Amino acid sequence: MLIVSGVLGGGGKRAVLGPLAFIFTRRCSRISRDQRVNDNIRVREVRLIDEHGNQLGVMPTREALRIAQERGLDLVEVAAQANPPVCRIMDYGRFKYEQAKREREARRRQHIVDIKEVKLRVNIDEHDFEVKAKNALRFLKDGDKVKATIMFRGREIVHAELGRQVLDRLAKYVEGYGTIEQHPKVEGRNMVMVFAPKPQRDRERAGQAGDAADPA
Repeated sequence: MLIVSGVLGGGGKRAVLGPLAFIFTRRCSRISRDQRVNDNIRVREVRLIDEHGNQLGVMPTREALRIAQERGLDLVEVAAQANPPVCRIMDYGRFKYEQAKREREARRRQHIVDIKEVKLRVNIDEHDFEVKAKNALRFLKDGDKVKATIMFRGREIVHAELGRQVLDRLAKYVEGYGTIEQHPKVEGRNMVMVFAPKPQRDRERAGQAGDAADPA
């Protein structure tokens, strides 16, 4: 017979709950999105866990629902596959609110990496190079990749090493925030180099070092 091992409450105590293995945490973070609640629980009897993680044993579903209602809480099915199903008393509305809040936070922290492009010329002047380099630096600080493209005109492609020198200079400029993902490579009449952002911790460290180097 399979054993159900449930983590009950904040104390981390384990108890044998029935013939199926599952893990149950106090926050109920793994409860299914389509679990049954209150009158939607149609089984005849359930194994009940109260809001503090205490096991109240097997009882008729109607009795479990009565206990939950007397406490002003909900009866939530948390392990439908167990025999009998396991239910817990909880504030279901609060649980759903906190779950939605965690999901919003996770989406907010999620960063979709874009590839930004900066275009340069072999004979780029100092001012234009500074502008392009600062743009590349800003993109890397934001956590995006940078595609640096040297555009050759006419016979400039014959002197591809000059384009490489510009890209190497750019690599030196952004080295605190980016690493070379693709070394200079000729593609048609262009030369392309790709930078990937360093881990956020390294970018923050580079920023702190830059602030310390700047005079107050």
